[in-house]
Amino acid sequence: MSLNRTKPARMPERVNSTDRAALDRLLRDASVGHFAFVEDGRPVVMPIAIVPDGEDIILHGSTGSWWLRRLATGIPVTVSVMAVDGLVFARSAFESSMRYRSAVLFGSCVRLDDDEKAEALDLVTGGLLPGRLAELRPHNRRELAATLMLRMVVDEWTFKNSTQWPEDPDEDIAGDTWAGILPIHTTYGEPEPAPDLRAGISESESVRALAGRSRVRPG
Repeated sequence: MSLNRTKPARMPERVNSTDRAALDRLLRDASVGHFAFVEDGRPVVMPIAIVPDGEDIILHGSTGSWWLRRLATGIPVTVSVMAVDGLVFARSAFESSMRYRSAVLFGSCVRLDDDEKAEALDLVTGGLLPGRLAELRPHNRRELAATLMLRMVVDEWTFKNSTQWPEDPDEDIAGDTWAGILPIHTTYGEPEPAPDLRAGISESESVRALAGRSRVRPG
């Protein structure tokens, strides 16, 4: 049976494979992608931090990582990302659900050469730790040599967005059970200094900026 990789069998009304801005927001909010591929005839799924870069995705890790080295050979790969934005409290367990954004991306990875490594690593740092790059020393040669940077070239993708309210039948709506949405927001706690931090050093501006805000996910 032939499968359309970007057309779901159920609830096609929730799918939008043209809104690239919505996909990029999800990739930034989720921060982690689960990379699936086949190794020795068996399915493998591995999680890793990701950052969007134009139409592509940047990921990185140790040069000692067997599975990143495997991806670097250009094998087909599928990436799944998801963010849960709220809980749907319906009047029955059957109708209860979640508000979420999810995406599946298909493509392959290429290894970035030494000339591209530093720029790509800066992109990852800025994507995962906004504002932090200006506070750090430059990468040194040893660190770059120990880092494997990959660019996933995305061939196809599908984005799914659920913003539903409870869809209860009339007989349940007539009952006394509360129904509605409980939004989920991401917030940052109080910064915790490293045990070896020298006395008198206060939080960096990037830390204060993140600690002082919450990321409200779209409902």
